[in-house]
Amino acid sequence: MAPQLTKWHFNIDSYLNPWIPRNPSHRLPYLLGRFLGHRHPDRPQHAIGNLVYIFWAFLGVFTSILLILAVNHHVGEFRAHNAPMIVASFGAAAVLEFYSIEAPLAQPRNAILGQVISALVGTIVATIFGGPERLLQSTSDDPTLGFRSLVYRWAGGALACAAATACMALTGTVHPPAGATALMAVVDDRIVELGWWYIPIMLLGCALMLGVALLVNNVQRRFPVYWWSPEETGSAWRKDVKEPEGESHVEMDSAKIEIDPTQDVESSSTDAECEQFILIARGLVEVPNHVHLLPEERNLLEAISLRI
Repeated sequence: MAPQLTKWHFNIDSYLNPWIPRNPSHRLPYLLGRFLGHRHPDRPQHAIGNLVYIFWAFLGVFTSILLILAVNHHVGEFRAHNAPMIVASFGAAAVLEFYSIEAPLAQPRNAILGQVISALVGTIVATIFGGPERLLQSTSDDPTLGFRSLVYRWAGGALACAAATACMALTGTVHPPAGATALMAVVDDRIVELGWWYIPIMLLGCALMLGVALLVNNVQRRFPVYWWSPEETGSAWRKDVKEPEGESHVEMDSAKIEIDPTQDVESSSTDAECEQFILIARGLVEVPNHVHLLPEERNLLEAISLRI
């Protein structure tokens, strides 16, 4: 029977997660680990009101945007290439990283890789469409050149945003503000003139914002909830570790329970029953292989898992 195209599903994490090292923050001194998002299981988080959330979000957004503006102003190469004071998409990114800090879209993997991938895609599309030489002719006295330049920018901007969305979805790095990052690489005059300098500008801004987020968001809250994925990582590096027979291994940080197969259980019937359930634990969502979730459905389940 021919495969149904509507059921095709690709999850890059199933290939990458086994090779991504496990987050080592639990091995660091408590204070350092705390500002990297680690929380000791014996020290539960206390609930806080939304006014506290708003206060820390205000402070974080203000500080991070001010820092990016100041650093960009003092980087000589940026000024030499007439870079803008700040890329506007950082405003939207700041709202995610300082207010919706538990959302999967705000975690470091998405916040950094989503922006950088989109900047790269936007710059590639701008280059394909002729770069500044063609894209900045809309003000030309020649009406033919001006109209052609506008068409290039319309088509290139739409293509850049669409292609960046697809790349982020395939790489598990969806970050909504990054759509604007890709779009501006083609339609914003000053960013088009930057060319490949756009990528280091975005990378530096992301790093500065993440640094502020780690400080501000970990005073009374927790950020990040995870660095790479809410699912288990690094399993390929632990293949040579054997669990004692008849014992179970519980990994508290990932909230995932693995039971040794040598235990006296009716494994076949249990496996069949498990295929009928979706498992949601703290920072973990496990879905049967035959169930394919839309990105927004998985994001909803992951957001619920972070509230447990």
